[in-house]
Amino acid sequence: MKLMVPVKRVIDYNVKVRVKSDHSDVDLANVKMALNPFCEIAVEEALRLKESGAAEEVVVISVGRSVCQEQLRTALAMGADRAILVEADLEPDPLGVAKALMAVHQKEEFDLAFFGKQGIDGDHSQTGQMFAALAGLPQGTFAYKVELIDGRVQVVREIDGGLQTVALSLPAVVTVDLRLNEPRYASLPNIMKAKKKPMEIIPAADLQLNLEPRVKTLRVEPPVERSAGVRVGDVDELLDKLRSEAKVI
Repeated sequence: MKLMVPVKRVIDYNVKVRVKSDHSDVDLANVKMALNPFCEIAVEEALRLKESGAAEEVVVISVGRSVCQEQLRTALAMGADRAILVEADLEPDPLGVAKALMAVHQKEEFDLAFFGKQGIDGDHSQTGQMFAALAGLPQGTFAYKVELIDGRVQVVREIDGGLQTVALSLPAVVTVDLRLNEPRYASLPNIMKAKKKPMEIIPAADLQLNLEPRVKTLRVEPPVERSAGVRVGDVDELLDKLRSEAKVI
């Protein structure tokens, strides 16, 4: 079984995001970039399947500029076998990424694809679902637990009313949620080994796809600063402020 794990380059979640002075986008100058945390969970789940003997190969894929090689190397250091970068001069939107992944899938014929449920930058939560639709594959989203049973992948997913279990015929697509697992840290020896693992770079032009984003960002605004809290002397004063100032009771 061959596993595909698309990964995304995002701003490190510990970094406080700044907006450019012209409000055209967020400022990425001298900002630490990292592997999207949900993609790390997807890589970890694929590696666990391989270590259990259920899969033979884990392939990580990214779509974007050449700097995405850094995050692909991180995934290789975690234990992935090889990497593919679909290199583009722009940042494609979720549909563009899904189309690029579809082109790679047609060449590689993956049995199971693990996606992070969303990127922590755009929070779209769309790419996995769009890829499944383009490929005509069954999908299990927001996976809380994943098992291979009788040649099918069984996905326990979180819904508003509790947990739902679905069984998907292979090949299939699974998007993973936060509580699925705890990703491993890459050890120093594995980081060194990752430098020698194969990475294929495919120019987006070779796939003959239009990856031009369909959505244009008009303006970016930082969130409104929260005002400082106020100490109250007793419950009566609290109730008075809630009634007269906050007007919530």
